[in-house]
Amino acid sequence: MIKNYFKMAYRNLMRHKVFSLINISGLALGMTCSILILLWVQDELSVNRFHADVDNLYRVMEVQSYPGADDLTVDATPGPLAEALERDVPEVVHAVRSTTWDWKQLFAYNDKVLKVNGRYTDPEFFEVFTFPLLHGDTKNVLAEPNSVVISETVANQFFNSPEEAMGKLFKVNNTKSYKVTGVMQDVPKNSTMQFDYVMPVGDWINNPGGEWLKEWGNNALRTFLQLQPGTDIAAFNEKVKPMIQKYHPGSNTEVFVQPVSEMYLFGDFTGSKATGGNVENVRLFAVVAVFILIIACINFMNLATARSAKRAKEVGVRKAIGANKSALIQQFMVESVLVAFLALFIAVNLIGILLPHFNDLTGKFIELNLSDPSLLLMLLGVAILTGVVSGSYPAFFLSSFNPAVVLKGTAKLSKSVSVFRKGLVVFQFILSALLIISTLVVYLQLHFIRTKNIGLNRENVVLLPLEGELLDRYDVMKEEMLKVPGVTGLTAANQNPLMVGNSTGDIAWEGKDPNADILFSILKVDYDFLETMGVQMKEGRSFSKEFGAEESKVIINEEAARLMQMKEPVGQWLGRGDERAAIIGVVKDFKTTSMHETMKPLVMMLDMNDANTVFVRVTSGQTAEVLSAMEGIVKKHNPAFPFEYHFLDEDFERMYKTEAIMGQLTKYFAGIAIFISCLGLFGLALFTAEQRTKEIGIRKVLGASVSSIVYMLSKNFLKLVLIANLIALPLGWYFMSGWLNNYADRMELSWWIFTFAFISTFLIAMLTLSFHAIKTAVANPVTSLRSE
Repeated sequence: MIKNYFKMAYRNLMRHKVFSLINISGLALGMTCSILILLWVQDELSVNRFHADVDNLYRVMEVQSYPGADDLTVDATPGPLAEALERDVPEVVHAVRSTTWDWKQLFAYNDKVLKVNGRYTDPEFFEVFTFPLLHGDTKNVLAEPNSVVISETVANQFFNSPEEAMGKLFKVNNTKSYKVTGVMQDVPKNSTMQFDYVMPVGDWINNPGGEWLKEWGNNALRTFLQLQPGTDIAAFNEKVKPMIQKYHPGSNTEVFVQPVSEMYLFGDFTGSKATGGNVENVRLFAVVAVFILIIACINFMNLATARSAKRAKEVGVRKAIGANKSALIQQFMVESVLVAFLALFIAVNLIGILLPHFNDLTGKFIELNLSDPSLLLMLLGVAILTGVVSGSYPAFFLSSFNPAVVLKGTAKLSKSVSVFRKGLVVFQFILSALLIISTLVVYLQLHFIRTKNIGLNRENVVLLPLEGELLDRYDVMKEEMLKVPGVTGLTAANQNPLMVGNSTGDIAWEGKDPNADILFSILKVDYDFLETMGVQMKEGRSFSKEFGAEESKVIINEEAARLMQMKEPVGQWLGRGDERAAIIGVVKDFKTTSMHETMKPLVMMLDMNDANTVFVRVTSGQTAEVLSAMEGIVKKHNPAFPFEYHFLDEDFERMYKTEAIMGQLTKYFAGIAIFISCLGLFGLALFTAEQRTKEIGIRKVLGASVSSIVYMLSKNFLKLVLIANLIALPLGWYFMSGWLNNYADRMELSWWIFTFAFISTFLIAMLTLSFHAIKTAVANPVTSLRSE
């Protein structure tokens, strides 16, 4: 029986090649997009879930409260917190501190020198997290000071094999020697922690200048916990909430924990409640995957029901000779599933071709491993689901024909079937219009971000690491670089001005309200910072060597002056503890964080002790010559370190990489969704033209013009597109307004965006319909009426 079903399905596909091609290609494109998105979603959901004890791993978060302002939720914690949690809370098995930011250091062995990125952490790190060691013992691999664990890649770069690396001594930053006590497997790509070396955190804390890391009032390290299985997290959070206040009375900070498995997806918080993050993109594209597949399924359903009259007699004959309804349903379902599997075969081949480009676009390392049972199950599931969904309505509809009626040739499609089919077309174009609006808004918001005046000039600024001997020879290097033709400014700072992370709420000022608690961003800079970065003064002056004791003076931004309610801030003072600093200037606000966030109050001070980056402004068009000269100067003063640089505008682009990827994906998937919709519309137009061939011939004989016939064939479809737009436009405004609310700085939703979406879908539909409408209208009526 099943064999006969497949034979009949095959014959039907071969008999109607054009419609079969439209159905299969539409489903194949829909599946290709949907499977690519699902692979991406699967990869996103897998981040950090490879740890053996992932269900019991948590990171510690802080909620800092400031009266009159939003709570600040951060993952930076005081150095002593881990020990206190492990000691005071019995549910804690291990508490591990770690740095999480990029920390590149110079590793040297004999004549081989490489910059390696890594972190400092506690000795229990490899017991808590699943980063398997190829060599070394997880319990004591970091037990000794000046020990280091390196990745397999680094071991192979320096030595012939990982085994050979064990026990070797690296010279790090041309100062300390570190002994290799372990070699680990390379960190998986789906880990938020990416590193190639691990050192004991005690080496950093116990270094000169590291005393501040031992204080409860300072945050820097990240704290991770391994809890007892079965721990009640709600009760645990209540228990640890006052932990910092317990050891640091008067603190405005409370503690809670977040599962390690969720920290990549849920990075946005309101207080201690996770409100979003990368999970929003995952949800969005999962919905897009479903929508695209639905659009492809609608094509199949529409064409199958539209062409039902062609198969009515077949159904009538089969029923007359004894076929029951269930057998007919099975037959038609087999046909649709067969089409779905043919589409899947094409889709899998398309994915194999497109996947490398998709990985380049998204920055992923997704593989199409057809030997993976879970992947095969997903592919089969998509094919069967597509076949069942697309074939269900046509199967039930076709099998319901009355054999007596259809064999007499008097069968007609009911009005409800026609309305249903029109509803499907409307739904297709609603989704297509929504995707067009989404693509436009994402593109325009990115354009807004890239072109907005952020208060400083990020173009043509080269960033150099301030490391090694450059720390002591900075003034000499600066003097020499300023003599290079094309260098128009040079300064240094302890942070990138686009991403200022250091902050404090411990600042006083004259007339401060005792209840006021403002979190100020702190940026430590060198002379010429404002001039080099193109930051504009509003009042007062910049730091200058012409004046004495500039280290005891500060510059604030407009937002800081506003929050402190200072009408004339220049000449007033700010204080921390017993120290006071005079305000010598106010700069116009410039963005020190992402455009997702509001403007932050900023305090700049002259302090080179923590400086780690040199900023060099170069003349446009002379970059290559300047870089060559800079390399010579840096190597002269810092010969042990390689010459490295990048540009400030690259940092800016990286801040909005997620939005850029989202914009590209939305653009491509919107285009494909529209194409699939038009493919279905093309098929319906072709079928309608076939059905009305003789009517059109008679109309032409009676004098109808080509334009009137084109209008007659197109008007009903264009009405459906019009209805779809009337529904999609307000929906698009609602959804994209919500998306834009994630940005403190955002574009305005203009009427022309929706007008453009409306005109685009209308013109695309018109062009799709006009091909067959015109072809039919200009045909010779003699051909269509010859048999009459």
